[in-house]
Amino acid sequence: MTLMSVTESKISGVDNARATRLTRARGYPYEFPKRSFTYHDGIAVPFASEAIQGRTPVLAFGSNQSPERLQQKFGHNSDTVIPVQRARLRDFDVVYAARITSYGAVPAMLQSHLGANVSLAVTWLDDTQLAVMHESEGVGSGYDFALLDGVDLELDTGELRSEVHLYASLHGHFIHDQTAVALAAVSAKGRGWPARTTGDMLVLARDRVSPKTPIDDFIVRLVDDEAFRHACTEVLGHDAVRFSHPHQVIDV
Repeated sequence: MTLMSVTESKISGVDNARATRLTRARGYPYEFPKRSFTYHDGIAVPFASEAIQGRTPVLAFGSNQSPERLQQKFGHNSDTVIPVQRARLRDFDVVYAARITSYGAVPAMLQSHLGANVSLAVTWLDDTQLAVMHESEGVGSGYDFALLDGVDLELDTGELRSEVHLYASLHGHFIHDQTAVALAAVSAKGRGWPARTTGDMLVLARDRVSPKTPIDDFIVRLVDDEAFRHACTEVLGHDAVRFSHPHQVIDV
């Protein structure tokens, strides 16, 4: 291999790594089936209702609806089986949190929204899976694990549930033009808030934190520079609105 080809190979590797960072950050919350499914060894297979027995129902309103993200969290164990059931939750919506993740995305959070009816999922987790999910969600730093009671949750079977677990954001929701911003990838009826993509939100975050920085450079720095990422989260949190629905935090 010539010196030129070695140099070109290194440049190509750097470019590919950069492109991977940008795609992962902007791609949140990733593709997810619009029907119930069972996650098994990295793929979505038909939903198995009998598998939910003895498991904890936990709302999935962001990337936890996606087989791609579940693979990132549970791919170390090929035997992992997680039923993921479609549902609708009344008087709530899924909005962007005032926080940046370690992979450079603006993540989702649930927020009260009277009159809205949002489409999301319920992940049915066993105790081992729940422990993995707690760690991946940053319980105690990014989210609280909590119980919602007195809610109107309708599973796709027609079953109604008044309580369900969730990860409640500790940072509150991102404010832009004095309002919350919903995830464009998540559908809702009666939504009164604007909806944007994660790519849009990263531009808004850049404009607030470092407006002269090219957007791709800003995103890559969010991923590579932990101190910068935390500083950005602090700026975004100045006017954030906390999760407003009563909930019972569970010690884990």
